[in-house]
Formats: sequence, structure tokens, C-alpha cells
Amino acid sequence: MASKGRRKRSRRDRTRNYRGRRSDRQDALPSFLIVCEGKKTEPHYFNGFRVPLSLAIVHVEGFGITPPQLVEKALSLRNEGLDQRNPEKYDQVWCVFDKDDWRDDEFNEVIEQAQSKGLRVAYSNQAFELWFLLHFQYYDNPMHRNQYEAELSSLLGRPYRKNAADMYIRLHAKQETAINNAQQLLDLYIPRNPATDNPSTTVHWLVQELNRFLPENRKNA
Repeated sequence: MASKGRRKRSRRDRTRNYRGRRSDRQDALPSFLIVCEGKKTEPHYFNGFRVPLSLAIVHVEGFGITPPQLVEKALSLRNEGLDQRNPEKYDQVWCVFDKDDWRDDEFNEVIEQAQSKGLRVAYSNQAFELWFLLHFQYYDNPMHRNQYEAELSSLLGRPYRKNAADMYIRLHAKQETAINNAQQLLDLYIPRNPATDNPSTTVHWLVQELNRFLPENRKNA
């Protein structure tokens, strides 16, 4: 029987301890920090990527704060490093946020600010659920984010619940379609203007990076 007072270790605790056991190795594990504007929807999705701790360290956190605040939080966590006792830097730091009702100039400014400081951005115009929709079909007509839920419910064959924890599993088989659709969308916009490119998303860039460290994609690596 477990002793009283023992707390369940979080994934972040486990990955820190694992990194510590490997600190004497020259081939340090690749590491990701993914900070999300939403507290649940995006973290649930990215935690669905079962990247083994033997291949990469992936920390995913959701804060429920604005994009400018998220960029500041990402910079703070990056500076803290993987472990306060051994502050190695993350190899990739990603900010995940949406256009929503942000003014065009403010939205573009926060993306530029993040990139100028070495952060990567997975944005969606208008909302993260666009990435889910692209698993089913290609969308290039502007759609208000309030319509996403009804559209997803129809495609899923059940009511879409925001913050659902199973979206990665439900959509995984269609992921390649989503990546192709998302890239095709971006290719429409030359030059790109994230604030007015509706619909558009760069979530697939982060997805492709995480996929590099899934065991099924490394068999022939």
C-alpha cells in the first residue's frame, strides 16, 4: 500500500528526473516546451503525442492567458530551463494561440515579437478547432469560430465538446490529410498576413516536429 502523503508525480517531474539520469551523456535528449493559450483543449491534444522519454522531452502547459502574456511566460520558462538546478535550455519553445478577436496589428505584432526572440508560433486564424476541421476536409472560405463547434459535431457524428481529452486519438488516422490541408491553405497567402489570412493555421508545423520523435516514424531513421 502506498504511504500516505505520497503525491502522484507529474509528467514534468518524471521528465526532469529522467533528464537528470542522462546528464552525463553528450547526446542530450531533444526537448520541447509547448505553452498554450488555452488551459485544456490544446494541452490535451499535444499530450496525446506519446513521445517516449527515451527519444525526447516534451513539456506541455496551458495557461488561459492572452497571446502577449503567453509569449512572456514562454520566455520566462525558457530562461528557467529544464531544471532550476541544471538550467539547460529547451531546443524548441512553441507558443500556441488564436486570432480570436485580437486586432490585426496586435496579432501580427505578437507573432513577430515571439519569432524575434527565438520562439516558434503555432497560430490559428480564427481558432485552434480549425486544425481539427482540416482533418476531414479542406476549408478556404472564412468561417467565424462560433461555427466551428457545429461543423465539428456534424463531422464527428457526435456533439463536439471543447476541452475534450480524446481529440488526438479520434483524429489521428486523418492527421496526414490535416497536414496537407493546412499547408495548402498557407500556400494561398502570398505574402502571408496571419491576422487577415482567414482561415489559416501553422499548428501542422508543430505536429510535424513532434511526429519526428514518435517510435513508428523512427523505425527507418
